[in-house]
Order: sequence, then C-alpha cells, then structure tokens
Amino acid sequence: MIAFENVAYSYGGGDLLADVSLRLAPGSFHFLTGPSGSGKSTFLKLAYAELLPSSGQVMLFDRNVTSLSRDDVARTRRRIGVVHQDCKFLDHLSLAANMALPFTVSDRESAPQDMVDLLGWVGLSHLSGALPPQLSGGERQRAALARAVIVDPDVILADEPTGNVDWEMSLRILTLLVELNRMGKTILVATHDLNLIRQAKAQIQARVLRIAKHRIQLAGADL
Repeated sequence: MIAFENVAYSYGGGDLLADVSLRLAPGSFHFLTGPSGSGKSTFLKLAYAELLPSSGQVMLFDRNVTSLSRDDVARTRRRIGVVHQDCKFLDHLSLAANMALPFTVSDRESAPQDMVDLLGWVGLSHLSGALPPQLSGGERQRAALARAVIVDPDVILADEPTGNVDWEMSLRILTLLVELNRMGKTILVATHDLNLIRQAKAQIQARVLRIAKHRIQLAGADL
C-alpha cells in the first residue's frame, strides 16, 4: 500500500531521514514517535507525495512516486486522507463548505448525506454552519478528521491529531481513529503522546515506530 525502500531525505544540511525501509500493510495501525524536529512530519509528507525522497524509493499503491505525473499524484492522494497538525481550513467558509472541498478534486459528486453522517459521527452536526474560527481546538481536530475521510480513502495519515487538545478530547479522537481502523482503513499517527499510544494498544494491535538518529526503528516494550 505504502512502502519505503532505503529512503533518505535531506534538507541541505545532511540527512533528516536516512535508510528508511517500511511497509504499511492494508488495515494496519501505526504510531510514529520521536522528538520535535526528528522528521515525523517529513515522513508523512513523503508518504503522500508532498515531498520526494533524496534517495531510495517511495511506493504508493505499487507505483514509484518519482514516476507519477501531477495528475497521477492527484489521483493517488484521493486514496490518502491527511489530518494536518494545523487543521487547515478556509476561515470564510462554513464547516459544511470546508467539508465539501475534497469533492472538488475527486471524481465523486458531493453527497449531502455523507456530510450529515460524518458530522454526526464526529459530534459536530450542530456546527455545520459555523465558521472555523468559531470552533474550539477539539472541534477543529474532529472536523479535520471527518474531512479527511469524506471521500472514503484507503489510508489515513494524521500529524499530531491530539497535540492541541485535552486528554478527554484526545481519547475521543483516538476512538474515531480506532473505529476507522476496524472498518479496514490503514492508519498512521505521528504523535509525541505516549499515553495515547498506551491507550490505543489496550484496544487494538498497533505497531509503534520511533525516529532515532535519522532512522525509523520498531519501538520496544518500554512504551
């Protein structure tokens, strides 16, 4: 589904990531940990072709990202839902209108019932007409997750989805991610919250990866 083969990525002052080999199997759940600046967000960007590797191969659905045209990249990204750390919304559009934006770059027509169902799933039905600045941090995170899955992607990549919310809201977001995984979605969550990882491992089989010294390794049982 998504595979890294001896991947390195450099920002000019040396490798940020080096010799990364990893495969995200269909239906798997992964956490990616590591200190700030270690390359978690960069890894996610490589995983949805926002960045290209300096060396090695990134394969998305059995295709090398370096061989993809712009149209190919756009089509491939329809199969990958991304929850950004900063919850990118257009502040002048309502929540419902922001939710509909992924349909503008997909082959599907907007389905009102899909939006109603998803907003209900994340507990935001009553805020469909609200503008993003009117939402709390937790509401924005849940809205971002709903928007990421509205076109039914195969993979969900989430960058610190609980980084700006309290523990109760973190658990609520984790519950939504676990539900998606049980529906067959492949999940990768970049996070520094070890308590969240422990909570998840009590519910599902989750593989924990750690970035250390520019490389990604399987975390030990100390988590």
